[in-house]
Amino acid sequence: MNCRSAVTHGLFGACMAVGALPLGGCTLAEPLQTPAAPNPARTASDMLERTMPTPLLLLGEQHDAPDHQRLQRELVRQLASRGELGAVVLEMAPRGRSTSGLAPDATEDQAKEALDWNQANGGWPWPVYGPVVMTAVRAGVPVFGGNLPRAEMAAAMNHTALDQLLDRDALLEQQANIRKGHCDLLPEAQIAPMTRIQIARDQSMALTATSALKRGQTVLLVAGNEHVRRDLGVPRFLPARQAFRVVQSRAQPNTLEDPVATTSQADLLWTSPPQPPRDHCAEMKRQMAR
Repeated sequence: MNCRSAVTHGLFGACMAVGALPLGGCTLAEPLQTPAAPNPARTASDMLERTMPTPLLLLGEQHDAPDHQRLQRELVRQLASRGELGAVVLEMAPRGRSTSGLAPDATEDQAKEALDWNQANGGWPWPVYGPVVMTAVRAGVPVFGGNLPRAEMAAAMNHTALDQLLDRDALLEQQANIRKGHCDLLPEAQIAPMTRIQIARDQSMALTATSALKRGQTVLLVAGNEHVRRDLGVPRFLPARQAFRVVQSRAQPNTLEDPVATTSQADLLWTSPPQPPRDHCAEMKRQMAR
């Protein structure tokens, strides 16, 4: 993984080969006021107690934090055991692929094939996310890819209409995130095209998640923290009256105050111990020099 924000903030997919979702068919949701939560969630059960019921739970992660994938697996287990999990949508697999045709005793290879999980086509490591997928498969819960297919990448980069889907301030913030997430190493001419990919991916995940909704159950969407932000991410592309909750996961020391709850980004923060320090920008420079 080669970007600082890619790993810590969920912009990793903007570094990868992904594409666009055709415009139309989805009303932009207005940014919602977020009720302040006094403290970060401590456990999966605590998180569910404070977010359920909801038809759509958007769960952000820091991609290099194993505790976050363990949390996802536990949420899948608990919701499925209660009969409340309708589907799981993953940023880590392409839109249009799912495990819905698999039996609960399907093999991991069958699940990978169903989701088109190819390490060379995106770089998401199966050992990290496979346990989340298989927990859902074993429970008879379908897993859907929400990411943009690689073949649509070029179309997204050149699709200037995507720029109009965010207001000017939000668009500028997304562009700043892309610039920072790539350690200021991208040529300026690439910033707008890469931002369009980020916008198109959020649009794609929103459509996939709403298409998977089932009455009386919850769809769990797992993506990088930046993708689930109420003010910039997937929520901007949900139907205007669609109910949902947002949780961001941060690898940092637990604190008594919840910094996210006082912003428009999320309803709840879940924290885990900090990860060992890594110089992601140095890693990116080495890869770009190859």
